[in-house]
Amino acid sequence: MSRPRPLVPRSDPSDSVRVVGEFGVIARVLARAGTAAAAEVGPGDDAAVVRAADGRVVVTTDVLVEGRHFRRDWSSAEDVGHKAAAANLADVAAMGATTTALVVGLACPPDTPTSWLEGVAAGLAAECAPMGAAVVGGDTVSAAPDSTGVVLSVTALGDLGGRAPVRRSGARAGQVVALAGRLGWSAAGLAVLRRGFTSPHSVVAAHRRPGPPYAAGPAAADARASAMCDVSDGLVADAGHLARDSGVVIDLDSAALRQACLEPVGPLQQVGSALGVDPMAWVLSGGEDHALLATFPPNAVLPYGWSVVGSVRAPGREPGVRVDGRAAAEALQAVGAERAGHVHFG
Repeated sequence: MSRPRPLVPRSDPSDSVRVVGEFGVIARVLARAGTAAAAEVGPGDDAAVVRAADGRVVVTTDVLVEGRHFRRDWSSAEDVGHKAAAANLADVAAMGATTTALVVGLACPPDTPTSWLEGVAAGLAAECAPMGAAVVGGDTVSAAPDSTGVVLSVTALGDLGGRAPVRRSGARAGQVVALAGRLGWSAAGLAVLRRGFTSPHSVVAAHRRPGPPYAAGPAAADARASAMCDVSDGLVADAGHLARDSGVVIDLDSAALRQACLEPVGPLQQVGSALGVDPMAWVLSGGEDHALLATFPPNAVLPYGWSVVGSVRAPGREPGVRVDGRAAAEALQAVGAERAGHVHFG
C-alpha cells in the first residue's frame, strides 16, 4: 500500500522547492541554463567535462548571500542571476582570460518558489551567453530550518587563450594606472534604494545588474598590462591590494578620475545633489561595479575603453594608495567617504 504524501504547509507556494522536489527543481533550472561551447559533457552526469584548449584553467568563486548581496524586494530573480555571474566573469577577465563555464551551488529554504530559481538561472545564462559560456553543473541543498535566505555560490572557469595570466603583483614604478568600466554607479543605486526610491533608473539598474567590461581584460593582457584586478570592493581598497602585492604606490589622479567617471554630468551628480553626497565618494569607495584596474608600461598603447587615471611610484616607506600624492585616507575624508571600500566581516 502506498504511503500518503505529507501535507504541504499552507505558506508554501504551489511551485515551491518542497512541492516540486530536488530533481524537479534541477530539471526546470537546467532548462534555462543555456549551452557552454567548451562543454564536452554538460549537466546530468556526476561531473561536467569542459575543454581547456589553452591547457590551463582559470578558476574563481564568489558567494552571494541574500540580505548581504541582494534583496528580493529590490531585485528580480533575473537581476540576481546577472549579478552572480558578473562577479565571477569580471574576476576571470581581470586575469586576462575569457569565461568558458560556470558551476553553481545553491542553498535555499524549502518554500522558495521554483519560478524564482528559474529566473536566477535565466539571468546567469543571459550574462554568460555573449561569451559562449553557460552553467554546466552544480548542487542544490536545503537551507537550515531557521534560515529565511538564499545562498548562491558561483564558480567560473576561464581560458587564457595562450596569454600569460595578468596578476596583481606585476606593477612597477614608472608605469601608468588605467581604468576600464564605470565606478560609483552601483553604490549610487544602492543609496537610492536604501532611501526607498527606484530612480534614476540607470544607477538602480547598475546596482541590480553590473556591466563589467569583460572584453577589456583580455585586450589589456594583449596590450602588455603588467598587473590587473577587478574593482569589486571599492577603487581605493582594490588598488590597495594591487599596490601591496606589487610592492609599489598607486597614485590616483582625482582630475583624471572625474573626467573618466563623472563627465559629462549625469546620474551620479544628480543623485549626489539630491542626497547631499559628493559623487567622488562613490567613485573612490563604491563597490560592485566590477570595473577593471590595470597598470601598463608607459609606452604601451592602451586598448579602446581604457583611460589613464594615475601612476605607479616607488614605495618609499611602504606600499599603498595615494590620491594626488596625498594619503588616500585624507582624500576619502575630503569627499565624505567613510571607508576605502567594503570590508568583509567588518
